[in-house]
Amino acid sequence: MKKLFRLLLIIAFLGAGPVTQAQQPARSPRIGILLPPSASFNSARVEAFRQRLRELGYVEGKNIFFEYRYAEGKLERLPDLAAELVRLKVDVIVTAGPAGPAAKKATATIPIVFATFADPVGSGIVSSLARPGGNITGLSLMTPDLDGKRLELLKESFPKVTRVAFLWMPSGSMGNVPLKDMEAAAKALGVKLQSLEVRSLDDFESAFARAKRDGAQALITYPGPLINTQQRQVLDFAAKNRLPAMYPANEFVEAGGLMSYAPNYTDLFRRAADFVDKILKGAKPVDLPVEQPMRFEFIVNLKTAKQIGVTIEPNVLVRANKVIR
Repeated sequence: MKKLFRLLLIIAFLGAGPVTQAQQPARSPRIGILLPPSASFNSARVEAFRQRLRELGYVEGKNIFFEYRYAEGKLERLPDLAAELVRLKVDVIVTAGPAGPAAKKATATIPIVFATFADPVGSGIVSSLARPGGNITGLSLMTPDLDGKRLELLKESFPKVTRVAFLWMPSGSMGNVPLKDMEAAAKALGVKLQSLEVRSLDDFESAFARAKRDGAQALITYPGPLINTQQRQVLDFAAKNRLPAMYPANEFVEAGGLMSYAPNYTDLFRRAADFVDKILKGAKPVDLPVEQPMRFEFIVNLKTAKQIGVTIEPNVLVRANKVIR
């Protein structure tokens, strides 16, 4: 009987093992944030993302953790940074722009959410907006549709402008698409477009020199991480040469640029948090359709207009969502 009793105790003890293990506290999710520009340029956007997660009940350091990786405008660093996040076994990777394809190449299993991406279908990063496919989804910038609108607003604001310098950078599978789209818009508006292509930090000085040499009357920039990182240099060039300029993000205007027309980037990053929340609760990226911007903003800085000595057409100014005086 004693032997039988001891045997029953051993069986009971062994049987309790899995129950004890099942009662272990669940591991808090770890979110990888992989962005092409600098931390300072992205600060407001990332904070909007984190704020939305707080509203959804996530408390950093308690039930959610973050791993930040910034490429500082050096796109060649993105594959290694993405690989770092994969090795850390994060639960979701949040990206923007060319960081999306880098993350997708690094993992076919970890869910990826792009907070912003110019043309996800055209670039091949997703199969379609309704059914993204694979392990990636997020929010489209609709950039191809916006290029012409930016140039149109610039031309309407300054009707006498006929030569516009276009500061842009090739990006992954997009190749020369941004330039071709802008050239088509320029032709329709009767504007001569001057291509200022940059691929590295060393290209900016020569690009600006070409703009001056060829008599550019205005400047328009494309939303690229390298250009975003060099925000101050771009703004100083436009101010020094008194060029009316159109930018693809409100951060440029807040920092002293003349005007911008773009989706509300902080709103897109907030909405990216909802994607992350759904994925952490069991949803799969393939079942989450890619969403498009809901808010677009035309912002004008009249202080800058006064400083460079230009006057924006009144019929355009009244259409601005925000005017900095």
